[in-house]
Amino acid sequence: MCAQMERASADADCKGTLFVVATPIGNLADVSERARATLAAVTKIYCEDTRVTKKLLNALSIHVPLERADENILTNKIPHILQELEGGVNVAFVSDAGMPAISDPGQKLVDAALLAGVRVEVIPGPTAAVTALAASGIACNHFYFYGFLPRKDGERLKVLESMAAIPGALIFYESPHRVAKTLRDLAHVYPGRMIALCRELTKLHEEVVRAPAAELVKHYKNQEVRGECVLVVSEAASSEEATKTWTHEEIKSEAERLLREDESISNLAKKLAKQTGISRNEAYVLLLKIQP
Repeated sequence: MCAQMERASADADCKGTLFVVATPIGNLADVSERARATLAAVTKIYCEDTRVTKKLLNALSIHVPLERADENILTNKIPHILQELEGGVNVAFVSDAGMPAISDPGQKLVDAALLAGVRVEVIPGPTAAVTALAASGIACNHFYFYGFLPRKDGERLKVLESMAAIPGALIFYESPHRVAKTLRDLAHVYPGRMIALCRELTKLHEEVVRAPAAELVKHYKNQEVRGECVLVVSEAASSEEATKTWTHEEIKSEAERLLREDESISNLAKKLAKQTGISRNEAYVLLLKIQP
């Protein structure tokens, strides 16, 4: 094993280095001197959107060729990038903002480079998830980062329900166009928990609003949300979801929500009974009564 490791190191000396470079999530002053120097020194920079990265390079007075490699085409470009690296070319990979490879297609490139025996060097910097967690004020001795939730209502709810027992704070990324729906689902799945909605982090209009999910639903009901959002959910307090007492109106509201899922009434009745504590027969009758 040691001999193999030594040979791999010797081979890597002849190859280029893949630099994974974190970029500011909003405030340009957050770019590190090491990130600036690295981006100026490489032969080429691969990025999600050349227009976004070009603005950053112009601000830093850096003139290095850019090439697009977003989630739609990165997989096809990896063989070519590896060929460059194995030929001794140093390249950098950046996302539009924050740390590449974290909820980001860059992970595939890093994996491929390591498998090929190419040296990978990470230039650390800002990341929205940890910034939001610190800004939320929510206890974070343990936390679970999920990233972007599914877009479809039913799939999103299943994911949230599957994480109810995780012992720690939960962190999600969300689009401003879907955040209202996600808050609604959080209120259903985690009714007693504190939620922090963090948006425009490190920017001029940074905002952190913290309240129970139901209150956030009301707060943003008639407000347009702008900027990418991070949602931080507090840890459950001693099985609070399991001991919740459901009112008739809450049961009806939950039944109406479940009817939006593409499943049979029988399966939905099982779900409704399990979540609310009513009998399966009562759930079935209620669903039949209110279905469109």
